[in-house]
Amino acid sequence: MKSTITFAGALSRAPLIALAVFVPAMALFSGASSTPKAAPRPEATERHCVPVGGTVMTNFGVITPTSTLGTATGDLRGAVSASLLGPPEAGAGNTVIFRIQHHFVTETGDTIFIDPATATSVPIGPGLFAILSYPVHIKGGTGKFAGATGDFTNIGEVLLPNAPDTTGGTTVFRYTGQVCFGE
Repeated sequence: MKSTITFAGALSRAPLIALAVFVPAMALFSGASSTPKAAPRPEATERHCVPVGGTVMTNFGVITPTSTLGTATGDLRGAVSASLLGPPEAGAGNTVIFRIQHHFVTETGDTIFIDPATATSVPIGPGLFAILSYPVHIKGGTGKFAGATGDFTNIGEVLLPNAPDTTGGTTVFRYTGQVCFGE
């Protein structure tokens, strides 16, 4: 038996065929996308902050009797120098206050600018001081650190050189904090 398509049968299939062709065509040309749009980029004023940590180890008397020179490891790795901005001062409760200016150059050649810092310590032996409080503030720099800001704290020890000898003094610190970079 031979099947024949009647006019009525073809007419009832026409809407189904039209839907099968029309719906995908509309989806294709409608401009709708199944891919989500990218998030807007942050403005230039937004900052990206990262934790930093490492150690600093220096020797006194390398440059001048009241300055140190040494290495920084960890996130700020490179060279570090510190200069005493005056003689140590007596503080409250048997503490000793050191006022310091730091100089950092990272291993990639960037310079980190640092505000003058104050270290509060307590003597634990002849010429040996334990650091109780030693906050440091980053105020920019060059390269990666241009426009950067940040704060880190230090714990550690200072062994002052034996007077009148300006060698033999050392420092060892552990630093932790964060640095915020512009995007």
